[in-house]
Amino acid sequence: MKQDFYRKLVDMYAGGELPEELEQEMEWASFGDPELSHDMVTMRKTVELLRTMPKPEFTEESNQRILMKLYSKGTEIVPKQPTVLYLQYQLPIQS
Repeated sequence: MKQDFYRKLVDMYAGGELPEELEQEMEWASFGDPELSHDMVTMRKTVELLRTMPKPEFTEESNQRILMKLYSKGTEIVPKQPTVLYLQYQLPIQS
């Protein structure tokens, strides 16, 4: 029963989001469960690696490349364009 609980908390353990007591309890439980131990170690290393990587840049070129890939797969995309205010008629207010 507790092992299922620990398996559900592995992602929080990897992110360092658990209280110290629960983290130690999970580490003790992982000594008897090699699958849990493997998940905890690999997830923590993955999270640490992702945190050290530089943030990706999303440029106009990236946007166009993604759109071209979507168009080539047959996706119909209609980008949202704001309504131009000068094309709207202003109706007089009747008193």
